[in-house]
Amino acid sequence: MALAAPGHTDMRDGGPAVPAPAVTYALIAVNTLVFLLGPAAGLNPLYGSGQARVCAEQRYEQRFGAVPAELLAGRPLSAEQLAEDPVPGCPAAATPGKHPALSVLSALFLHAGWLHLAGNLLFLYVFGPTVERRLGRARFTLFYLAVGSLATYGFALAEAHSPDSTRVLIGASGAISGVLGAYLRFHPRSRVTTLVPLLLFLPLRFPAWLVLGLWFVLQGWSVHAAGPGVAYLVHVIGFSAGFLYACTVVGRPPRRPG
Repeated sequence: MALAAPGHTDMRDGGPAVPAPAVTYALIAVNTLVFLLGPAAGLNPLYGSGQARVCAEQRYEQRFGAVPAELLAGRPLSAEQLAEDPVPGCPAAATPGKHPALSVLSALFLHAGWLHLAGNLLFLYVFGPTVERRLGRARFTLFYLAVGSLATYGFALAEAHSPDSTRVLIGASGAISGVLGAYLRFHPRSRVTTLVPLLLFLPLRFPAWLVLGLWFVLQGWSVHAAGPGVAYLVHVIGFSAGFLYACTVVGRPPRRPG
């Protein structure tokens, strides 16, 4: 199920022009730039090619990504501890000088591949502008970073005694899931254009509460049903946090960007 565009809009006939969602666009640009300059894109010659680039990507993610065991211990892991989840053919290396608390924020701007990046930024592009206009630019920025950090720490606590505790967590999914939760609370009845794979990707329009509610249920089901590779629990925590925060905002007049 891919989302094309929400039916809700903040424009009013004859009213003042709606300011551009500058923070949303800036987040999209920064995420894209970081990915293009990093090893995962395969475009930066500094990281080499083939196996050398694969190993460089592992070191890059371990340096700037969030590792649950590091977050809970408050210090970087040793090379031996990081070697518990190695990439074949790539020796693990320690990350001296790494600050786990800061890695929670840097991990929000890292992505493992083109599809990972495109999927996250599609959701941010579709739902981010409306939430940003509702909260205002400054509060939306803090909301995005705070919900993403909360989702990462929540995942770390849940996986404290599992093999996933030494695996690197990267991606903006937690923060963007928070945006989805906030959008659902702000505009549950707005219409969302959805491509349905079972109907040959026929575009249909459904209320946001149905589309996003179904998405949330699928994420919750995948926490236990899916194998390693995608931290679905991060999506669940981020979405819940975004929805609950939006509950405290509903009823207040929208904030103007600035």
